[in-house]
Amino acid sequence: MTLQAMLIVAAILFCIGLYGALARRNVIAVFMSIEIMFNSVNLTLVALGRYVAPHALAADIESALTGQVFAVFIIAVAAAEVALGLGIVFALYRNTESVDLTEAAQMRR
Repeated sequence: MTLQAMLIVAAILFCIGLYGALARRNVIAVFMSIEIMFNSVNLTLVALGRYVAPHALAADIESALTGQVFAVFIIAVAAAEVALGLGIVFALYRNTESVDLTEAAQMRR
C-alpha cells in the first residue's frame, strides 16, 4: 500500500468522523465519531512515519519513530476523552434521562 493510498483512507475516515460528529444528536455517536477522527490522525502519523522516516533514518534514529510516538500520545488523549466523556454522559442521563445533545443545554441550571 502506498503513502498516497493510506492518506486517502485516512482522509475518508476523517470526513466520516466529522460528518458523524456534526450530524448526530446522540452523545455516544458523537464520541464514536470523534474516536474515528482520532484514528484517522493516527493512521496518517503512522503512515508518514513509515514512508518518510526511512529517509530521515540516515540522519538520526530519533526522527524515525516520531509518528508512532505521536500516535501513542493521541491514543492516551483519546482514552482520557472517553473517561471524561462517559462521566458527562452519565451526568446528562441522570439529569435529563436522555443522551440527546439538545438536552445538554438544560444542564446549566
